[in-house]
Amino acid sequence: MASLDPYPVVEIEEPRRDEDEAMGTKPKFWCSRPGDTAPWLFKYPQAGTGQHWAEKIAAEVARSLGTLHAVVELSTFRGEPGSATRSFTYGRRSLIHGNELLAATMPYDIHKQFGQSAHTMDHIFAAFDRVFTTPAGATIAKRHFVGYLVLDALIGNTDRHHENWGLLVKRTRKGLRGIVAPSFDHASSMGRELREEKKAQRLRDRTVGQYSENARGAVYWVDSGRYGPSPLDLVRSASKMYADLFYPPVARLAAARDSFRDLIHRVPTAWMSDTAKEFTAALMRYNAAEITKCLP
Repeated sequence: MASLDPYPVVEIEEPRRDEDEAMGTKPKFWCSRPGDTAPWLFKYPQAGTGQHWAEKIAAEVARSLGTLHAVVELSTFRGEPGSATRSFTYGRRSLIHGNELLAATMPYDIHKQFGQSAHTMDHIFAAFDRVFTTPAGATIAKRHFVGYLVLDALIGNTDRHHENWGLLVKRTRKGLRGIVAPSFDHASSMGRELREEKKAQRLRDRTVGQYSENARGAVYWVDSGRYGPSPLDLVRSASKMYADLFYPPVARLAAARDSFRDLIHRVPTAWMSDTAKEFTAALMRYNAAEITKCLP
């Protein structure tokens, strides 16, 4: 079937510039693709992980949900596999990360990434209310962010920390104008860190759902929390308080859920094992079923 054709693999020729990308822990560099004026960020996966295929699947799932997202391709550089993400900055817009936004609107430690319990939905939404000049602008920003949280819950992304979302801002004669940046950096999802035998064991024991429920996310529900809730639990709680914001992306997920397995199986076998594909499909099947329970 045409829908199951493997994703293409793009060969990266040379880095665009010498310096590495400053943020993050994985080796990466900017590069160019023929026929495209936008730069692309090539990232190597950490050894023994599926971060590269997780990035690609997440982008395709986001597209199927109608969620604003960065474009990602499976890529190689000098024979080494990785992923390449197309830059989403354009014109005179620059990326302002979530920690910078929060620090501009409340007392907030921009350097504390792990265990940052002030990184809550309430604080993020309050920041949108303060920085956007109209209620409509703040509501649009909240809708996009909620879409990212639904995506995170579906794919098991535990890394939505305060530098993994932000605004694209430009200066105009009327002041700063901003829009929410596309969702990006989904490498910490789909059990990408589990060894093959662990995935196989969870499939045999039918504990894939338990793996999802035990995850720790990076967006907190209350600022006194010791740990962030799982992405799934965050959606369960938040969808009750913000039902009008969550209904559209959850409804889109319910309509698209039959397509997720095909999106997973389009990763070439040389890049992702059959066991990893079955585990990822089982994880997303469990998460999708739980998320759709949030519909009224």
